[in-house]
Amino acid sequence: MLKKMTIEDVDFSGRRVIARVDFNVPLDDDRNITDDLRVRAALPTIKYILSHGASLILMSHLGRPKGEPAPSLSLKPVGEHLATLLDTGVSFAPDCVGPEVETLADNLKPGEILLLENLRFHAGEKKNDPGFAKQLAALAEIYVNDAFGTAHRAHASTAGITEYLSPAVAGYLLKKEIDYLENTLENPRRPFIALMGGAKVSDKIMVIERLLDVVDGIIIGGGMAFTFLKSQGKETGKSIVEDEKVDAAKRLLELAKEKNVDLVLPVDVVTAKEFRFDSEHKVCTVDDIPEDWMGLDIGPETVKLFADNIAGCKTIVWNGPMGVFEFDAFASGTLECAKVIAQTDCVSIVGGGDSAAAIKKMGLSERFTHISTGGGASLEMLEGKKLPGVEALDDK
Repeated sequence: MLKKMTIEDVDFSGRRVIARVDFNVPLDDDRNITDDLRVRAALPTIKYILSHGASLILMSHLGRPKGEPAPSLSLKPVGEHLATLLDTGVSFAPDCVGPEVETLADNLKPGEILLLENLRFHAGEKKNDPGFAKQLAALAEIYVNDAFGTAHRAHASTAGITEYLSPAVAGYLLKKEIDYLENTLENPRRPFIALMGGAKVSDKIMVIERLLDVVDGIIIGGGMAFTFLKSQGKETGKSIVEDEKVDAAKRLLELAKEKNVDLVLPVDVVTAKEFRFDSEHKVCTVDDIPEDWMGLDIGPETVKLFADNIAGCKTIVWNGPMGVFEFDAFASGTLECAKVIAQTDCVSIVGGGDSAAAIKKMGLSERFTHISTGGGASLEMLEGKKLPGVEALDDK
């Protein structure tokens, strides 16, 4: 469990707080938020701080503006949406540092909120520049990190700021994410299964290697499965394969056998002529993928195989879709696995990113125990890495 100070360890009365939140939400062409999960996830921390007599400055990044202002990535629409969720006013700063921002911060009264403009409009954020971190720290008296999605990055707003501001504590979301993931790894209900998907095996090699020490079974689907299939000598056609990782995949298969962990691979796949939503497609076994076709989803027999493995589990960690779920023709594998997990009496933890998006698209979010707000951070935790944004906080 989290051994860092949290918001419940601090007296906020009459104090000014600066909180790092993760408001990196998807926007449509009209700059409307299409998924506000991350904004809603921060509400418990925001409400707690305000209800305990503090004024609150919120800071976040949005998108990848490359260290300079980009009007299309302004956080202003996020502030407007937050105001509707809280049913209270949210002031917006035109920048995140500088004299004008300092004046706005100085004038904040208890119960009031100020949202800063996109942190990544400044190159100093990602560079963890001490001068930039010091300017952020000067805006408040207490620092709260509630942005699990960026806790694996040593940026000015997640790590550098703690050099100049104390106490530095965790918010409710950060604590919840870490408690779930750490408790799952250290004290899982068994059988414990990991369902791994997504395109690249290179993103998951270290995770799979560590999980082999704690799980009872690993199921591998998605594009990464083809690298494993190729390591078994199978022809994969035009399917996505990381040739430089074939030996690593072979080693993981051997390691699983040594550790007596079932590592389950697809037995059939939905193949397509082209990478298009309307491409001609057909089901093939993994032994007869045509050389000019590509696998874009797991097949019906694989769905049954995976479902049989999932059905009896008591804990499951899922990271990565089973196919190109954005295309309806190749979404069935991901959908069916999600349905099976949702119907199983187990602790179900989804590691953010595309898996979380798929579940939301299917309307199954309420059926999962925990859906992480941070894909990269949850993967690094599953690897056993320390997260800089967590390590920087004050110990209890």
